[in-house]
Amino acid sequence: MAKNDDPMRRDQIRPVKRRVEDEFLARPGVVGVDIGEKVTGGRSTGRPAIVVYVQRKRPADEVSQSELIPEEIDGIATDVVEEDYVLHQVVLPIGSEAGTPAPAEVARAIVGGLSMGPCRPIRLAPPDVPVPGEYSTAGTTGAVVTDRGGSGTVMMLTNFHVACVDDAWSVGDTMAHPSRVDGGQCPRDVFGTLARCTLSSHVDGAVVELVESRTHDCAIADLGPIAGEAEATIGMAVRKRGRTTRVTSGRIASTDATLALNYGNGLGIRTLRDQIRIIADPVPFGDRGDSGAVVVDGANRVVGLYFAGSRDGRSGFANPIGRVLEELDVRLCTQPPSPRGPDSAKRAES
Repeated sequence: MAKNDDPMRRDQIRPVKRRVEDEFLARPGVVGVDIGEKVTGGRSTGRPAIVVYVQRKRPADEVSQSELIPEEIDGIATDVVEEDYVLHQVVLPIGSEAGTPAPAEVARAIVGGLSMGPCRPIRLAPPDVPVPGEYSTAGTTGAVVTDRGGSGTVMMLTNFHVACVDDAWSVGDTMAHPSRVDGGQCPRDVFGTLARCTLSSHVDGAVVELVESRTHDCAIADLGPIAGEAEATIGMAVRKRGRTTRVTSGRIASTDATLALNYGNGLGIRTLRDQIRIIADPVPFGDRGDSGAVVVDGANRVVGLYFAGSRDGRSGFANPIGRVLEELDVRLCTQPPSPRGPDSAKRAES
């Protein structure tokens, strides 16, 4: 029997999975569809399957016939797995930032892997937050990029839901490092302005044009200079450096994940397809505040843009970097770092 990471077997399963995934995602509680290995009684069977992820796995006798996932589709096994996913940014009421267990970190040069967030307050209301009011948000700087259009504009890559957050964003919105959640102040800590963004069926991305007063390095804090880009492959060992969990590692389990995520804030449920699924080794791979980090292979080549994960930290998800760069019309900066290098990210005293 072919293994679930056999590319030929995946090529056979992929069109069937794509044909049924929207139907499955429309069913109550379904949050994702992927290609994986069927697990029975807690043990891997070695049998490739279309894996359906649900917020809560219910006994078959509690599920209506119209909601049941068939055991097979065109001869391909299915598996139903309980796992819920969330976007990994931090959201806190304005005024409550002080005293939070956020990293006290301030960098002289802007690199990937640092705390960032918009200066503007975000107006939120239930069910997105418990209490209506104005909130601050935080995520992670990903990697320095430059405009493909010939202008040479230097920008920082991150997620749409980190830099834009809701449907009230505007080009020119100011961004701070550290974020306001982490003690940053505007305009003192502004490092750039929102240049462009995309929230498509494959990419949750944004780029922030750096202000001239802030220096930058084409590197990731604690990981070093970026060596370029690479395509994600199953079994690849990867790392990321995020605002909250710092450097973590894992392995790519799939490049076929489809997720339905609640972006709230006037944006609603969005479906992202052909996403990279990463299994943490050890747990966690990411947590709230890590959105926007880039995922790199062992040679420090960027393979993805991290944006979401499971609530328990076992799984993380990233947009394929090729699609990110294409949709945002930018290229990765791989020039040698300045003498300060990625070690310029220094932790401030508490």
